[in-house]
Amino acid sequence: MKNLQYTLVDVFTDTPFGGNQLAVVEGRNDLSTETMQKIARELNLSETVFVFPPQKSDNTRKLRIFTPQMELPMAGHPTIGAAYVLTSAGAVQTEEGRNECVFEEEVGEILVTVLKEDGRIVKVEMKQPLPVFNEKFENRKLAADLLSLTEAELHPDLPVQPVSSGVPFLFIPVKSLQAIRRIQFRLDVWEQHFKGTPNFQHIFAFTAETESAAASVHGRMFAPAMGISEDPATGGASGPLGAYLVKHKILPNAENGIYSITSEQGFEMERPSFIEITVHGTPDNITEVKIGGNSVTIGKGELFI
Repeated sequence: MKNLQYTLVDVFTDTPFGGNQLAVVEGRNDLSTETMQKIARELNLSETVFVFPPQKSDNTRKLRIFTPQMELPMAGHPTIGAAYVLTSAGAVQTEEGRNECVFEEEVGEILVTVLKEDGRIVKVEMKQPLPVFNEKFENRKLAADLLSLTEAELHPDLPVQPVSSGVPFLFIPVKSLQAIRRIQFRLDVWEQHFKGTPNFQHIFAFTAETESAAASVHGRMFAPAMGISEDPATGGASGPLGAYLVKHKILPNAENGIYSITSEQGFEMERPSFIEITVHGTPDNITEVKIGGNSVTIGKGELFI
């Protein structure tokens, strides 16, 4: 039996048992895709990330990311969490201030910035691929039915639309915090009308009403195709969410061409999460998207493979 070391962290929080859980597992050349998928299913977290040496020597690490059901080409909280674990443990050397590293993921090279203060990692930020806006989803009643809401509870002036930075999410704007709290995801509706359609696999509902005064948007994410009934913090959706908010002019004017957004998620699951989103550009020309946040180490262990 061979042992695999792993670290358990909560991502997008500075409080234990908040944020989104993640297992960061050491990678080995003899690990097959099938075995990594089985490990992710065994751990049964929303995502498990395996860390390998990079294919290009100038890069930091190669990451492979799995949900209980599938491998992902890119994901936010595994990238943030892996950088936090590697730098906190000293496996990747850092200095005081800003440190840059590059992770290899299926979508390509991902630039990550690690902020270190007084010897501690206090924030990790990742640059995401520029979001792609897909055709609007016109059947608003069906979108509302998917959430067990009425069509009148959707925001009347904003589109239901898929946006992707590597993984597409269908964004459904909801009028109020009261309505978003009452969402009951309809798996039967999803299986009948959405399953198997690439842009409609992962559903992100949001409202501009928030629990925290510091937040700009409140979200909930449902991903049955990933084997995730609900996700407490979704980094892969947060860059596209920020771009959606900018493109549809939901936010105040940018300061020097930079929009700073805080997204809250996971409150309905009792795992409050806060994701910082930075969007550069204008509603008609978004030039850069980053997401970031803090993490907390919860534990360490071994897998016997």
